[in-house]
Amino acid sequence: MTSTAFDSAALAVSDTASDAVSSPAVALTIAGSEATGGAGAQADLKTFQELGVFGIANLTCIVSFDPKDNWNHRFVPVDQQVIADQLEATTAAYGAASGAPVLDTVKIGMLGSPATISTVAEALADGQFANVVLDPVLICKGQEPGHALDTDQALKAQILPLATFVTPNHFEAESLSGLEITNVESLKAAAVRIHELSGAAVLAKGGVRLAGPDAVDVYYDGETLEVLSAPKVGEVAVSGAGCSLAAAVTAELAKGATPLEAARTAKAFVTAGIRNRVASGAPFDALWQGGPR
Repeated sequence: MTSTAFDSAALAVSDTASDAVSSPAVALTIAGSEATGGAGAQADLKTFQELGVFGIANLTCIVSFDPKDNWNHRFVPVDQQVIADQLEATTAAYGAASGAPVLDTVKIGMLGSPATISTVAEALADGQFANVVLDPVLICKGQEPGHALDTDQALKAQILPLATFVTPNHFEAESLSGLEITNVESLKAAAVRIHELSGAAVLAKGGVRLAGPDAVDVYYDGETLEVLSAPKVGEVAVSGAGCSLAAAVTAELAKGATPLEAARTAKAFVTAGIRNRVASGAPFDALWQGGPR
């Protein structure tokens, strides 16, 4: 067989195979890059891949921990035009008019500045995303306090109303709800309050912050309130757990799961990832997205 004939035969086989295999669901994360690989867009993409979803990342900032300064964040924002360009390219490639697998599910991670929040809010405002999962990163360790407060307020005002699913941790749930969270009952109240404020399904995370043998999260969508519980794996938070939880919710929604189904799957995924966490020279471990395997 000649090389040309071989190539033609291979293409024919390839085309037949591609017709037989359905395209994967597609999900976008709009988030920061975290240099050690434990959190941020890196964690999101690994989560998407593990859950069988084609992942896309549009970067908002570059974050690197500073080992010489108590492992605080070194935060560098991405230029606003570059963020807008990424979003334009992604939606053109996978939007409803593209003819490709439709991208209608997005996860919002660290935005980091009021300017970035405005850029992202404008991109989301056209409503092409049916599922908007907000991991409400309200503070960047080491940020100047005034800037952090401005960012928090902008996120609550511009992004929270666009969210369909919100995954606040203990600190973020207190901030968003205005309630002190000390036990499961107050975590339930906070989840209800955040739903009332946003209209979104809420998975409020107690994690290791609440006393007791179990890591407890609360799901509430306006009708169903469910406590998701699993035995704690240690008493120290693990890097990337929050990112991966929200990314797992995003992946499951992209595949067609209900919000409650997505929350249950995400909880199990993260619990396995914490159990199989990765140690490093940093003073914290990182979640391993391959843990469920």
